[in-house]
Amino acid sequence: MSQFPEFEYRQQQLMIEDCAIKDLADEFGTPLYIYSKKALQQRWQELQNAFSETSFLPCFAVKANSNLAILQLLASWGAGFDIVSIGELERVLQAGGDAAKVMFSGVAKREDEIRRAILAGIGCINVESAYELQQIRTIAAELQMQARVSLRINPDVDPNTHPYISTGLKESKFGIAVERALPLYLELRDDPWVEAVGVDCHIGSQITEKEPFLDAAQHVFALVAQLEQASITLKHIDLGGGFGICYDDEQAPPFSDYAAAIQPFFTDTTYQLVLEPGRSIIANAGALITRVEHIKPTESTTFALIDAAMNDLIRPALYKGWHKLLPVTEQPERTSKTYDVVGPVCESGDFFAKGRELPELMPSDLLAVMSAGAYAMSMASNYNSRQRPCELLVDGDQVHMIRKRDNLEQLWENEIKLDL
Repeated sequence: MSQFPEFEYRQQQLMIEDCAIKDLADEFGTPLYIYSKKALQQRWQELQNAFSETSFLPCFAVKANSNLAILQLLASWGAGFDIVSIGELERVLQAGGDAAKVMFSGVAKREDEIRRAILAGIGCINVESAYELQQIRTIAAELQMQARVSLRINPDVDPNTHPYISTGLKESKFGIAVERALPLYLELRDDPWVEAVGVDCHIGSQITEKEPFLDAAQHVFALVAQLEQASITLKHIDLGGGFGICYDDEQAPPFSDYAAAIQPFFTDTTYQLVLEPGRSIIANAGALITRVEHIKPTESTTFALIDAAMNDLIRPALYKGWHKLLPVTEQPERTSKTYDVVGPVCESGDFFAKGRELPELMPSDLLAVMSAGAYAMSMASNYNSRQRPCELLVDGDQVHMIRKRDNLEQLWENEIKLDL
C-alpha cells in the first residue's frame, strides 16, 4: 500500500512496521491511535530533500498533531514549529523545540499570549490585523524587548478545498489585504522594539494542486518588490502550508512538484523560505484502531457499530472527511457488504463512513481508520464523557506508549461540586 508505506498485510494480519496491529489492540485496548516513526521520518526527509536548493525552514503545524513525543522527534530532526496558541508554544518548549524557530499564527492572540511569545524569544509573530500589530508594539515597548513580526497577507486566492479550511479568500477572517500591508510595514521602520523580519501567507489546507501556491507566491513577491523599493529588507518569506494528501483517490503532488513551482521565486535572493506543513507530514503515518461492537441491519441499511466515535475522530462529522477503512485481519472467505460505519455517540453525525463496501463484518472484528495521524487526536474531546484514546509510537518492533488512555477520574478532576 504505497499510500501507507509502513502499513502492510503479512499472513493476513495488518502490520505497522514490524508490529501486528491486532496484538497492539489486544494489549492496549481500543479505540487506539498508532503512529509509524519510520513513515513520519521518511516524509520529513522527503520535504527537506525537495527544498534543498533553497535556504529553508520547515515549521511543523502543531495543530495537526500536538503529542509531545511527536514534537520531540521533529525537534530532534531540526524542525521549526507553527503555533496558534500559548498552549502550543508551551508544548513545543516542553518537547525541546527551539523558540527561535517558532512562528506564531492566529487571528485573536490575547495580550498574555503576545507577552509570553516575546519573553520566550520566538522567531516571529505572524500579524493578522492592524490592531494586533499595535498591541505587539505596545507590549514590546513595555517589556523593552525586541519583537520580530511578519504581516500575514490575504492574497484572495481560491485553494479549491473545503470551505471550512480555505483561509486566503477576501471574505476570510484571516490576514491583511495586500494593499493595506505596505503602510503598516512603513510604520515599523522607526520602531525600536518591533522588527519586520518577514511576510506571511497561508491560503488553506488539503490543497492538491500546485497552482494556488504559485498564485499566492506571485502576490507575495509583488509586495516584496514594493518593500524593497521602500528600502525595507526582510529576512524570510513564509508561504504557509496546506499541502494535500491522498485520503481516497486524490492526486496529491509530491513535495518536489511544489518545490519546482516555488523555488524559482527565491533564485538570486537572500530570503529564507518558511513553510508550515502538518497534515502532509504525519496524516498517513497514523491510524485509529477500532473494534466492531454490533451489526445492526435495518430496512434501509446495515450499521456497523464501532467503539470509536466522533469525539475520537471528528473529521467525518465536521468536514465529511473521507478515511479509508481496512480490516485488521483479512478474511478472504467473506463476501463484501455495504455498511454505514457509525459510533456510539448520541448524534446522527457520529459516523465514519456511509454506504461503504467492506468485507463482511462481525462483532469483535477490528478496523483501521487510515490517514488519522493529523487533525484526529489533536481534535479529540471527552464528549459524552468518553475517555480519549491511548496513543502509541511504533519503531520497528518497538512500541512506545506516548499518551495514556484517559481514566474516568480525569473526566471530572477539574470540576468542583457544590457544598449542598
